[in-house]
Amino acid sequence: MSGCETTFVDHIWTGFETMERRSPPIDGRDLERSITQNLDVMIRDAMSGDEPYYMQHGPYERETMARPPAQPPAYDLAFVFRADPRIMWPIEAKVIETPGAIAHYLADIRDQFLTCRYGPFSPSGAMVAYLLQGQPSDMLENVQARLGNPIEHTQGNDGRAHAKSTHMRDVPQGKHYPPVFGCYHVVFTFHGLQRVMPDLPRG
Repeated sequence: MSGCETTFVDHIWTGFETMERRSPPIDGRDLERSITQNLDVMIRDAMSGDEPYYMQHGPYERETMARPPAQPPAYDLAFVFRADPRIMWPIEAKVIETPGAIAHYLADIRDQFLTCRYGPFSPSGAMVAYLLQGQPSDMLENVQARLGNPIEHTQGNDGRAHAKSTHMRDVPQGKHYPPVFGCYHVVFTFHGLQRVMPDLPRG
């Protein structure tokens, strides 16, 4: 799977760039789900269909679900391997209001990925930020500082900036999940988008 990571990140970027060109409607009342639903379609459109994996929106992770009637964890997006659908490369998305408002973003890394609740079979996964204000570089600096892990920045000839942090995971006793986890950080800017707050009832 590790050999596919660069390709997965490329698919995500291509999906975002396609979305920028097409400018589909985004519902401000439900920004995160609305953007992710659109991104899912754009990524699928960018793929040939002959890959040994496919994109899925909202797949369930039954490996780490608690006893019924608990619901299994679900990813925002994942690349699922055709040969064994249990093997998924998970992607979690978060709307980030400003570069410093990253508590929920960090919580997904610490409480989900690094506990093996998310991506138990995968040595890596991605966090995708939908940044409404500010610069991606500022957000990634804050992520690095608050995670306490160095972030490796890479810049391709295409102008895309990628970042990755590497972590040791807390593998549950008796499990043989990959103990080292690579978290890819992908930040897309949606400057000008705003959450639409519901109208409060009049008293």
